[in-house]
Amino acid sequence: MPDNAGMTPALPIHDAIPALLDALRSRRRAVLQAPPGAGKTTVVPLEMLQAGLTDQRILMLEPRRLAARAAAERMAQSLGQNPGETVGYRVRGEARVGEQTRIEVVTEGILTRMIQSDPELRGVGAVIFDEFHERSLNADLGLALCLEVAGALRDDLILLVMSATLDAAPVAHLMGDAPMITSQGRTYPVEIRWRDRPRSKTHRFEEALADLVAEATAETTGGILVFLPGEGEIRRVEALLRPGLPGDCHLRPLFGAMEFAAQRAAIAPMEQGRKVVLATAIAETSLTIEDIRVVVDGGRSRRARFDPGSGMSRLVTEPVTRAEATQRAGRAGRVAEGRCYRLWTKGEEGALQAFPPAEIEAADLAGLALELALWGAAPEDVPLLTPPNPGAYVEAQTLLRHLGALDVAGRITAHGKTLAALPLHPRLAHMLAWAGPKAALMAALLAERDPLGRGAPVDLALRLAALRDLRGYEARHSHAVHRGTLERIKVEARRLASQSRTSPDADMSDAECAALAYPDRIGLRRKGDEPRYVLSGGKGAILPDADPMGQARLIVATDLDGNPREARVRQAITISEAEVRGLFADRITWQDVCFWDKRERRVVARAQERLGALVLDDRHWKDAPEDTIARAMLDGVRDLGLSWSDPARRFVARVLLLRDGGETLPDMSETALMDSLEDWLLPYLTGVRAAQDWKRFDMLNALRARLSWDEMQMLDHAAPAQFTTPLGRNIPIDYSGEHPEITLRLQEMFGQTTHPMVGRTPLRVTLLSPGNRPVQTTLDIPGFWASSYADVRKDMRGRYPRHPWPEDPTQADPTLRAKPRNNA
Repeated sequence: MPDNAGMTPALPIHDAIPALLDALRSRRRAVLQAPPGAGKTTVVPLEMLQAGLTDQRILMLEPRRLAARAAAERMAQSLGQNPGETVGYRVRGEARVGEQTRIEVVTEGILTRMIQSDPELRGVGAVIFDEFHERSLNADLGLALCLEVAGALRDDLILLVMSATLDAAPVAHLMGDAPMITSQGRTYPVEIRWRDRPRSKTHRFEEALADLVAEATAETTGGILVFLPGEGEIRRVEALLRPGLPGDCHLRPLFGAMEFAAQRAAIAPMEQGRKVVLATAIAETSLTIEDIRVVVDGGRSRRARFDPGSGMSRLVTEPVTRAEATQRAGRAGRVAEGRCYRLWTKGEEGALQAFPPAEIEAADLAGLALELALWGAAPEDVPLLTPPNPGAYVEAQTLLRHLGALDVAGRITAHGKTLAALPLHPRLAHMLAWAGPKAALMAALLAERDPLGRGAPVDLALRLAALRDLRGYEARHSHAVHRGTLERIKVEARRLASQSRTSPDADMSDAECAALAYPDRIGLRRKGDEPRYVLSGGKGAILPDADPMGQARLIVATDLDGNPREARVRQAITISEAEVRGLFADRITWQDVCFWDKRERRVVARAQERLGALVLDDRHWKDAPEDTIARAMLDGVRDLGLSWSDPARRFVARVLLLRDGGETLPDMSETALMDSLEDWLLPYLTGVRAAQDWKRFDMLNALRARLSWDEMQMLDHAAPAQFTTPLGRNIPIDYSGEHPEITLRLQEMFGQTTHPMVGRTPLRVTLLSPGNRPVQTTLDIPGFWASSYADVRKDMRGRYPRHPWPEDPTQADPTLRAKPRNNA
């Protein structure tokens, strides 16, 4: 290679180079921690090459295409060369490498494909993982696979992890306690300025940030880098800033979906005036943006979160972490002393999380599950820094089985190997593999951002129409099209079509192609006025109000916001029932279902033709077995609650009384009964189908059946159900209160000289007047006769003269009769 006379001048990273090279020579592995601005991205690969650590290629992984291109170009420039000579790059859809290329900068997914194709990584002597703190899924997997390769096949393979804000110790431990090298300090100091008080909740984020940018513009010189969460916020802040910025300030948006030429314009130095770059997190990486002296940090970051319960990912906007804030602030000190303005107070900073979550903790894991199946390993078999969420991983495997990529044992199939070879999400790869080159346009469209943007109708057919005939689309529709996105989609579609095999099903419609990719998101419209759908995977979805597709009976939802309760449809395409039946004939089955209908408050028995959760045909199920109906009625009982008759309540009260006294009887508390309905109630539910039937049902026999014969004998002896009055009449004993209790007419107790007992517990006796009103409650009948009875007799004789009121009730005969009228 050429000498390094033209290489980057001294940077802080140069002080760490000797220790780093020594570690790589002796251990073949290292972790390099270097703050933003230290120069690690463009210096370390060249120093490794200059030191002759390997005579094979050095691969350096970058998380984003723009960063990969920029790093390669900067290193090539420092050698006085063009990319593709000593230093080259490879990103999706573009490569600048040659026979003489010794350093190759690639995006992270490319490494995985290289390893899966050639596990020995022939021709590669070193792999550098740059910006590893971003913890992308591809970087985590790439490092795990490289460690496997180095351990089993290539003990000469050099592995280096580089990061600006990473907690390095766990990575070093994962790499076999690799040496940790630290580069101290930035190139130039950065002054941090926080807000004096928290931003008002009534003050819009974009307005507050635009005001802060205006303040930074007035107080500083040099380029300004503004961090925002996404394109929408960038465009709104741009609109707010444009009228008021000084004339020498030039606004430059920077986000991943932009055309590469526009991205290069944002990072290139200005010949005249000041540059104000409005950027997403793309500018946090190893990317050096020329002329930047000032950073304005909005304090927000947008991340993809995958919900295994819904099987969907959604973008969420969250506060930045302290590590991200440090990384952003470092951009102000790359080329001179700088300043960082933060849209939060110093006090609020303490509440920020330390590090962002690893992508493996929050992302869709279908691609990871497919790669590991191709590698022949489970997650626990490979050295992943963070293990995947078990629930999310199971969901990913379930999807892959539906796509035919895995067999029932979780092993990869021949079809799965085909999908893994395609540079697409497994859903889209499945579609392309089955539908052939015609599906390439659909695959490229679904893998890219929406060319119609927010506010457009959800119909996917409109996007396809714009791709196939832009002039015709614009003549018929008023919604604007993002032309740059359209061109990217077309280029990618041509590339994918060249990788697709010819398929016998190449005449598939667009809707059929979409259904192949999203078999779990075929939606059937629910009854009602609102455009609500049940998806074949079991979740719910809703179309925006007044969307033209709202009356469609069947749709395929290709983009959802991931709301776990009811996802909002952002893109979809209509599909006919004939198309659904043609695609999924082997999955459509007749099922007999019996369930409790809460709205109708009755058991419903239906014969249904189903595709997953979709009911394509629904008929009455004649002759549904009684036990099936009874099981469905259990859900009705859970919905309605227990049906208590007075005898049932008294019985349960007796049982609970003895349980409280230490007897080993079944738990008949309401909670326990509801938890064990299937055990005790199910055999007695024959003929019970509706709420009215349940209301008339007496649970007593079912409850009594829970006790054995011996237990019933013990219960009847220790807590009898009835008390026999002096008249010989049996009346129920109420055990629901503090004391067992009976209620009866006072005259029926004449002649009773002892107090009634249950075992050793006295009954509470409520004595009634002939008009059935309580006149006395007592736990001592003999004491009542001897004391209070005289006053009761004096009061009652006048009110009820036809009823006996003897002076000595212990000697009188019990009665419920009144005297004949002629004896009154």
